Amino acid sequence: MNKQQIERALKDYHWMIREIKRQQDMLNEDIGTRVVAVSGLESTLPKAKGIVGDPIVKEVIRREQKSSWLMKLEKKVLFIQERLPAVDEPREKAVLECMLDGMAISAISKHIGVSRKHIYSIRDSIIDKMLQFTQSSQ
Repeated sequence: MNKQQIERALKDYHWMIREIKRQQDMLNEDIGTRVVAVSGLESTLPKAKGIVGDPIVKEVIRREQKSSWLMKLEKKVLFIQERLPAVDEPREKAVLECMLDGMAISAISKHIGVSRKHIYSIRDSIIDKMLQFTQSSQ
């Protein structure tokens, strides 16, 4: 990841975590409720092959795409989580935690009691440390 991608991942972290949880909850719910097989004579009959116009096939395709998207979100979140130890200064940790919790830069500046410009420089320092962590681990 480059600087802009890390910055975007930090900004989006909060909603990505919520979306991953929501999707996982839905998958777990689907698995638990739809495992019952059809019984009786119909269960022994051959099933028709799905075509692209088939709503079931379309739903399978949609879920596969959703699964792929979910894996991308998880990859971004794990990227950030693996680099959290790179941030070691207390003020940087506080800003990082606020960012990960979804706070806006102006809210973080009020919370910490420094200017927005200073928060931006702290954010840039955090991104640089995460970038260095990535380059040193390769």
